[in-house]
Amino acid sequence: MGTFTNNSDNCVNANGVVRPPRRLLDQLSESIRLKHYSIRTEQAYRGWVRRFILFHGKRHPQEMGACEVEAFLTHLAVEGRVSASTQNQAKSALLFLYKEVLRTNLPWLDDVESAKSGKRLPVVLTPEEVQRLLGPIDGTTGLILRLLYGTGMRMMECLRLRVKDVDFARREILVREGKGFKDRVTMLPERLVAPLGEHLARVKALHAADLAAGFGDVYLPWALERKYPNAAREWAWQYVFVAARRSVDPRSGAVRRHHVEAQSIQRAMRQALRLAGVSKPATPHTLRHSFATSLLETGYDIRTVQELLGHADVSTTMIYTHVLKRGGRGVRSPLDALG
Repeated sequence: MGTFTNNSDNCVNANGVVRPPRRLLDQLSESIRLKHYSIRTEQAYRGWVRRFILFHGKRHPQEMGACEVEAFLTHLAVEGRVSASTQNQAKSALLFLYKEVLRTNLPWLDDVESAKSGKRLPVVLTPEEVQRLLGPIDGTTGLILRLLYGTGMRMMECLRLRVKDVDFARREILVREGKGFKDRVTMLPERLVAPLGEHLARVKALHAADLAAGFGDVYLPWALERKYPNAAREWAWQYVFVAARRSVDPRSGAVRRHHVEAQSIQRAMRQALRLAGVSKPATPHTLRHSFATSLLETGYDIRTVQELLGHADVSTTMIYTHVLKRGGRGVRSPLDALG
């Protein structure tokens, strides 16, 4: 793809030198980081903007408008057969480009229709299926999957856990910056206290080895690295589930030990499903659904489950009442009442 720039982005510095215009995708990345969006969002938005430009023969987005945006989204739905959520992500990327990067104030931006997503019930595993699934899995992967089922955390919330956010004395985990940038508290399962403690002892030894080799820094959000210069090397700020190898941070270029990759957990989940003979289309996120359903079946009230899951609205949590052991809405079938 050609190098697109935004000419209106020229700037004169203190010496009167005109700064050359930046590449459009670089401006997009800077705007995304300014709003503290995740690197996954940045990568997705850059990908959609690139595909949009290529779809229209490498025309600059400033030359295009509603017709081109709708044509691209229609192509994704008809030819690409993408899901409604994927189509809406592409739309969000393009609207972000026009509003935040190109500063386009056009009435059609909010009139581009979103794809309608059907309301679907979540896939839920029974306790017996969870037992068959998790039984053979050991090591770090097994610990992560058990935490997902035992705490109701989302997968990325679990992978981004820091040492300081695990409170063994209070048997609780503080989930930082969950969905919607909200913090919440969930339980630390009693049966995971010992395995998690042993795991952290191994991670601490690995961190000590990194420090001795001249590494040991970890990524810190919200410019905390400038506010607390030594925090990045402190044990409390390290990830609980660290990667086996150090890697280069794609944003800063620093060599660090990041957390475990989500793809490795997803692969392990798929393999475990096959070995356990579970035919449901489950993912690591299914363990969160199963956590909520198990609590409701045990008798915990909906508000408690809502707080543990971090749902802003109880109506989101109510969906789990439709997947309890007895059929639709928990009603007993009259056929089962026959002698």
